Amino acid sequence: MISARALHYVLKIGHRQKNIHFFRDVLNMKVLRHEEFTEGCDAACNGPYDNRWSKTMIGYGPEDKHFVLELTYNYGVADYVLGNDLAAITVKSSEAAARVRKSNYPFTETGGQLALCSPDGYKFIIRSDTTPSTDEVIERVALHVTDLSRSLAFWVDKLKMEKLPSTVEPGVSELTYDQGKFILEFRQLEEPLVRAKAYGRIAFAVPYDVQPQIDQLVRDVDGAVLKPLITLDTPGKASVRVIILADPDGHEICFVDEEGFGALSVVDPSSDNALERYIQKDPFHK
Repeated sequence: MISARALHYVLKIGHRQKNIHFFRDVLNMKVLRHEEFTEGCDAACNGPYDNRWSKTMIGYGPEDKHFVLELTYNYGVADYVLGNDLAAITVKSSEAAARVRKSNYPFTETGGQLALCSPDGYKFIIRSDTTPSTDEVIERVALHVTDLSRSLAFWVDKLKMEKLPSTVEPGVSELTYDQGKFILEFRQLEEPLVRAKAYGRIAFAVPYDVQPQIDQLVRDVDGAVLKPLITLDTPGKASVRVIILADPDGHEICFVDEEGFGALSVVDPSSDNALERYIQKDPFHK
């Protein structure tokens, strides 16, 4: 294993007001910070778009202790074509389960777990205990892969994630950097994998001095370095250094320096109100 921790998964979103209602008011997540950018990211954080964009970090607690979601909004893009790369995101929240049941938001229920889709069509699973709990977390992200053995060779052998003992069905593997606190799940796909326009990216933090070793880890394997080490600036906040990879199926991976990210990711209490002001300016916010 390498010294790394899982940070967030990036979702491209269309209608910001509908999405913030879903994540904040239905799933009971909190807006942790919101940042606006006037042009596309040098590391394609907002996808292949060279335009004004924003990102909203949202989750169940501060980024230094919780895996969260990064909601990326490209101005002028109302929706995205989804592929089949992302299987599901699982959260544990008794409060979210209660809110879904009391609302008119569509869902299905199997074995006490609720399944529902975000406004853009991303699938979410809500797992809840039988008693209310303040222990709300994003537990796992499940991705589809076309060759599970090849994926494990990349993620386990090269990126040094730990493969957890098999407790799930055949064709599924669970990986972690932190003894299962957050799980990255891979599911064997029996059809071509399509990333389409809504493809995401998963981010991890590693010590600054470890970052230069990442490109060495993926040499001579079926993966790629999409963006060598580059420093990204956020207006009024800390700069971070990142390296962007792609696994054998093209799933994007960001390794950010822990030191810079720790300074960048401090919760900003003003973000919720700031986001609301920007939403009111969106051409289709109602």
